[in-house]
Amino acid sequence: MASGDIAQITEALAKTHVGEVELSYKGRGLKLDNAESVKEMVQEIEQCQGLQSLRLEGNTLGVEAAQAIAKSLEEKRELEQCHWSDLFTGRLRSEIPPALKSLGCSLMTSGARLTHLDLSDNAFGPDGVKGIESLLKSSACYTLCELRLNNCGMGIGGGMVLASALTECHKQSSAAGSPLRLKVFIAGRNRLENDGATALAKAFKLLGSLEEIHMPQNGINHPGITALATAIKHNPNLQVLNLNDNTFTKRGSIAMAECLKVINFGDCLVRSEGAIAIAGALREGLPFLRELNLSFGEICEAAAVVVAKAVRGKADLEKLDLNGNCFGEEGCEALREVMESLNMEDLLGSLSDDEGEPEHDDEEEEEEEDDEEKEDEEDTEENGQTSACLNVLLNMMCFYFTSDEQFRVYLHCPLTTGRASLHKVSEVFLKISSVYKDEPEVKQAIFESTDALLRKAFSNSHSQSYSFISSLIVNLGLLKSEDKKIKKVAVLPGHLLALEHAAAQEFFPADQAVVLEEFVSRLFCSFFL
Repeated sequence: MASGDIAQITEALAKTHVGEVELSYKGRGLKLDNAESVKEMVQEIEQCQGLQSLRLEGNTLGVEAAQAIAKSLEEKRELEQCHWSDLFTGRLRSEIPPALKSLGCSLMTSGARLTHLDLSDNAFGPDGVKGIESLLKSSACYTLCELRLNNCGMGIGGGMVLASALTECHKQSSAAGSPLRLKVFIAGRNRLENDGATALAKAFKLLGSLEEIHMPQNGINHPGITALATAIKHNPNLQVLNLNDNTFTKRGSIAMAECLKVINFGDCLVRSEGAIAIAGALREGLPFLRELNLSFGEICEAAAVVVAKAVRGKADLEKLDLNGNCFGEEGCEALREVMESLNMEDLLGSLSDDEGEPEHDDEEEEEEEDDEEKEDEEDTEENGQTSACLNVLLNMMCFYFTSDEQFRVYLHCPLTTGRASLHKVSEVFLKISSVYKDEPEVKQAIFESTDALLRKAFSNSHSQSYSFISSLIVNLGLLKSEDKKIKKVAVLPGHLLALEHAAAQEFFPADQAVVLEEFVSRLFCSFFL
């Protein structure tokens, strides 16, 4: 065999590798200040044929050392994974952006196509994001699958820069015929807040390829959560969402609880209204849900029972975490009994950190009761003895409607979307049913009107139906609302009898009746037993 052939075979064998070619300096605690301190590392990088993964995490890198390493990477076209977390401990913040720029430029020069970029635990702030901005926009990141920027202190400004870079990368990669298909995005503990989260949500919506999003501890509340929820609808392959320790409340919970396999809303102040909204999403979909974490969310016993009953039939469910809420001993036991009745008791996590039943503000309740008594007296004075006809009932609606005809039209027109519209239906329902009398004409007039109202409420989406039930329960004073403007009414027998009648009708969803039963059953006993 000719020597030239042997040389060619040798070269081909040198380029043939089994498995991933990786150089790792992980966790060595090296203080890399200048070119001399990385001389050996640079030689190893230059001599490594087909380098695919470079691990530098757990060392501390200065500007000059970064420039030397960057120079060695300019020929590493096969490089795909850069594990560069915890790389600047003890460095001035001003050192980090130029170091990142040097490394990024080398990747762009080499023609590398990255799949993984991890810069977590580098406190580089907004300026650090600018240090990788050009890299993220370049062809080196057209193939990026995982981007990890956990605990980097990006802030709102950094979040906006990052969102813009991802958007530009998607635009340019699409023009090149291979759109960016980012699958995993991790950016917890970055102080993104609502504006940063909203900017990123727009980028996520454009990408449409995400499978995992991890953004815990970012100071995001319902505007940012709602923006992320909109983006998630455009990412059909999303399976894992971690927004732990942000603030959802009801509005964020309603927007977010869709189409996921793992829902981690722990420490998110979901509260009871939000839990009911999530129960609605559970009954409507989420067939492949594996884990639901609603721990430490200020959820009451009745709402938790509604959630527990909603997981019936979730064959893939492995864990339901409701620890740290407000059930009390009896509530914890009731929850266990529900899970046992579903043969799912092994899936319920520990309840050892339960906060006990919520304390009620007696003085506030006394004031509310006084106000309600005054309102009831005014209603009695205004209406006198309730007559058995629909006209009197229509007169009561003058607060909401300018004419009888407007009220009749309202009963039968489609319901507009939005919380205000649902809350109005709830108020009108309670106002009508409050004049209930056990007389045929009165009962007929009231039931016809309340049935028409509830048909309206249940004609929209499943989640809106749950929102209506939630509003109704809040108005009855059985659930605290995040909206402090909502005042509860004095519960009257007519309210409960109208609900009992409606729940027996064909238009009333069975699962909504379950929610009502959990909250209203005790009231019913106090009135009629």
